[in-house]
Amino acid sequence: MTYCLGIKVKEGLIGIADTRILAGHDCRIAKKTWVWQRENHSMFVMTSGLRSLRDKVLTNFEEALESHEGNFERLFRAVNLFTAEVRKAADEDRKALEEAGLRFNIHALIGGQFPGDREHRLYLAYPEGNWVEVGYETPFEIIGASGYGKPILERSLNYHDSLLYAFKLGCLSFDSTQICAADVDYPIDVLLYLRDSNQIVEHRYQSEDLREISQWWQERLRKSVRELPSEKIERAFAKLALPVDSDG
Repeated sequence: MTYCLGIKVKEGLIGIADTRILAGHDCRIAKKTWVWQRENHSMFVMTSGLRSLRDKVLTNFEEALESHEGNFERLFRAVNLFTAEVRKAADEDRKALEEAGLRFNIHALIGGQFPGDREHRLYLAYPEGNWVEVGYETPFEIIGASGYGKPILERSLNYHDSLLYAFKLGCLSFDSTQICAADVDYPIDVLLYLRDSNQIVEHRYQSEDLREISQWWQERLRKSVRELPSEKIERAFAKLALPVDSDG
């Protein structure tokens, strides 16, 4: 499984990706992020799905980018090139994968800014080779294990939040996923892009780097539950003729 989160707020873009590619006795990690930067061109790609498809598509995509360098003024044109490579890989590999009992599966989050873009952009690309742009109303997208870390983003994130606030939410979203999904784990790779900066910053966090935040968040959640207004909830307990739990 994979956890890749892309966030777009007014100030810029955030990417967070775990590195677990195999769990169990044979535990392996590898980067799921890819960055391409030239003068006035900044782009990152994060992927989930079959690792072999990821490596093949990105290798061909990078080669195609180099041959078209300077021809793209808008990020969406590079996204079109990426999805063309996805469709090409599907033509070449889908049948063999399905015969082996595997599903053709590669999702991608592609973010950045090119000279002709009025602002930074974030796209979600599907295995079918089509894509959607991540917009203002729901300024994030998760590929891979999406269920565990989505609630806090749905409740708390909006497009006008600061980049730092959005990053904090992203860390808590990953924390929820890492606790619940056995095949999502540290280290995590973080990508930060400030609007109009033309520079993507990369950083890697180990589990010990964010352990204090995780413990703080866990205690804060328990404290919030204890302080939750519970008069109406306690009415059900009155029917049991039992005292209310001291933690209630």
